[in-house]
Amino acid sequence: MSARVTVVIATRNRREELMRTVRRLGELAPASPVVVVDNGSHDGTAQAVRDGFPGVQVLALPRNIGASARNLGVQAARTPYVAFSDDDSWWAPGALERTAAVLDRHPQLGLVAARTLVGPEQRADPLTALLAESPLPRAVDAPGPSVLGFQACSAVLRRDAFLQVGGFNPVLFHVGEETLVAYDLAAAGWQLCYLEDVVAHHHPSASRPDPRRRRSAELRNVVLTAWMRRPLRVAAHTAGALARESVRDPAARAALVGVLARLPAALRHRAALPPGVESQVRLLEDGARRRSRRTFGLPW
Repeated sequence: MSARVTVVIATRNRREELMRTVRRLGELAPASPVVVVDNGSHDGTAQAVRDGFPGVQVLALPRNIGASARNLGVQAARTPYVAFSDDDSWWAPGALERTAAVLDRHPQLGLVAARTLVGPEQRADPLTALLAESPLPRAVDAPGPSVLGFQACSAVLRRDAFLQVGGFNPVLFHVGEETLVAYDLAAAGWQLCYLEDVVAHHHPSASRPDPRRRRSAELRNVVLTAWMRRPLRVAAHTAGALARESVRDPAARAALVGVLARLPAALRHRAALPPGVESQVRLLEDGARRRSRRTFGLPW
C-alpha cells in the first residue's frame, strides 16, 4: 500500500533531539515519508540528517523563517495528507494510518487534531481536555468534536486544504500560529475535528525559548491574528487590552512593540471571517470567560 501521510518537521539547532525523533518515526511510522525543513541551523542539523537518514528529504534554509518553514515541507510532500511533528514529538504506532482512513471517509474534513501525551509519564497535554470538550456544534457527519484550533506538533491535515489557505502566515513567525490556520480552514468550508484515538507523543525539548519571550510572542500574535481576521472593533478591543496590560507587564510591553512593528504587514493580509466562523470564535470566548480564563490565546 502506498504512503498516504507525509510527516513534516521544521527544526532549528536541535540536532540530537531531531535525530531521535526521525529515528522513532522510522520505527513507529515506517510507511510515512519524512520531510525535514531546517530553519537556518548552525549546528550541522541538515548534514547530520542526510548522513544518518538518506531516505529523509531535507530542505536546508539559509535563515530562520519561523513556522512558515512548514509550508515548504507541505509543498514538497507528494501524499494527500501531511502530519506535523516538532523535533521533540512523534506519532504513536498506527496513528497516521488510522487518520488517513478517517480523512478518506470524510472528504470535507481538512484537519484532525490528535490527543497529545507529554513526557515519559504520558500525561495528557492540557489542551486535550479543551479539544475533547469543545462547545462548538458538531457537524452531523463529523468523526469527532468540532474544534477551531490545534497544536502543530500533533495535527494531520489534508494537503490541498492547507495549501488552499496559504499555510502558516509569515507575519506571525512563531507561537500561536495555529489559530490563523484553523480560522482560515473553517472560513474555506473545511471541517476540523479532534480524535481521541489518534495519539502523538511530545517530549518537550530542554532547549526552549525564555518563557517571557514566548509569552510576549503569544500575546503579539493574538492581537495580530485579531487584526487579520476579526471585526475591527474586536481587533481594537484586543489591542487596547494588550496596551493596558503593558503598563505593568514587561512581556505585554514587548508584545505591544512587536504588534506595532508588524501591524502594517498584518493589515495587508486582512480578510474578515465569515459570520458563521466569527460566531464560533465568540462561542469559544464566551466559554473561556465563564471558566474565568483569559481570552488571550484561546487554544482551540
